[in-house]
Amino acid sequence: MSKLPLILRELHRSEIGMARDLLALADRHRVDHEIFHVARDVATWSQTHVRRLAEAGAAHGLRLNPQPRWEPLRAPVLARRASSLLGRRREPGLLLLADLRRIHQEAAGLSLDWELLGQAAQAMKQRPLLELVQACHPQVLRQMRWANAQLKVISPQVIAQ
Repeated sequence: MSKLPLILRELHRSEIGMARDLLALADRHRVDHEIFHVARDVATWSQTHVRRLAEAGAAHGLRLNPQPRWEPLRAPVLARRASSLLGRRREPGLLLLADLRRIHQEAAGLSLDWELLGQAAQAMKQRPLLELVQACHPQVLRQMRWANAQLKVISPQVIAQ
């Protein structure tokens, strides 16, 4: 019996987590406009992946939610207020490094899962799944590279202070 549904379900769950974490990162670091806007932009990629995985899952007998709740469970007003207050202190730099590190690690895991799906789709001659991987995997790699680049730029400033 094929294990494709397991991989699709895990990718779906992980992409939801990535989108939520990127949106939470943006909310927590609202005072850093580049982080705020880029994190929100790249979160839309994961949201699109979730919808596409739900469609692909249906072809394999899965019922995956194409529109899960994206908002973090905490109140957005409190997050904005905390971001404004923390933006004036040094510790937010460490928090930002931890957040970006988590995003990088999450994207690396996602990349590996997309790679596994791609290999399975190729071996099983599942062209629609292979096309899905070819469309989504590069965006996950870009999410990972973005987090890595931000870590390289921000870490010297934060750690040296």
